Amino acid sequence: MPFVTSEQMILDAQKGGYAVGAFNVENLEMVMAVLAAAEELNAPVMMQTTPSTVKYAGLDLYYGTILAAAKNSKVPVALHLDHGSNFELAMKALRVGYTSIMIDGSHHSFEENIEMTKKVVDACAPSHIPVEAELGKVGGKEDDLDGGMGGYTDPLEAKEFVERTGVSSLAVAIGTAHGFYEGTPKLDLDRLSEIKKVVSIPLVLHGASGLSDEAIKESIRRGICKVNFATELRASYTQGIKKVLSEDPNTIDPKKYGMAGMESVKQLVMDRMKVCGCDNKAK
Repeated sequence: MPFVTSEQMILDAQKGGYAVGAFNVENLEMVMAVLAAAEELNAPVMMQTTPSTVKYAGLDLYYGTILAAAKNSKVPVALHLDHGSNFELAMKALRVGYTSIMIDGSHHSFEENIEMTKKVVDACAPSHIPVEAELGKVGGKEDDLDGGMGGYTDPLEAKEFVERTGVSSLAVAIGTAHGFYEGTPKLDLDRLSEIKKVVSIPLVLHGASGLSDEAIKESIRRGICKVNFATELRASYTQGIKKVLSEDPNTIDPKKYGMAGMESVKQLVMDRMKVCGCDNKAK
């Protein structure tokens, strides 16, 4: 199946009361693992790359790798730029062929965020590529992204932001953080419900690695339609490799420990897809 944009799959999730799982991939093995999980569960899936991942290997290489993996897939696959840091990077991803773009202006002022986001939305509109933005600041650190202590999304600001930018989906800050949590996160789910009342577009949850299954499910019940997973995939892949090398330190064939990393990621992704409720939702 050729690439699809993220717009319809997320709108379907909004209508159906589930969320699409969006998974950050770093290499060939993680791409293969995420796709294998999606196919086994008949789930729509989004694969994502961050600016630091793009810096590591380039937009062209990730696009080509994921396109090759997805073109014979039985399930819809969208390729998403996660936390696009500036207009130039967003446009490069658009030109390469990414089918979903995030522009993250959450580190800027409210007005600057609106200006940056609308500029990307307007540029992507002729190609019918959906744009995700972030309002409020998801805390924690992942790659080169440092959200510090974070900052909650204000519902009335969210309403104005969506109306003025025309963005397709909105990542909201309700107490989640990038990376692994220290202690138990306390999510402001009532705030999420208030945002849902005044914002009609699909809402996105970042920083889901380490959240309990129930916290994710409750967030979905209150309006989340896309859930991002990144840090725990890296940890799972690395643990799979470590297990092989600890059992046989003389292993030199990358395929052997790569397969272990893949299987570990696949099982994790399948679990997360079931939590999101997107299994058997591929169209």
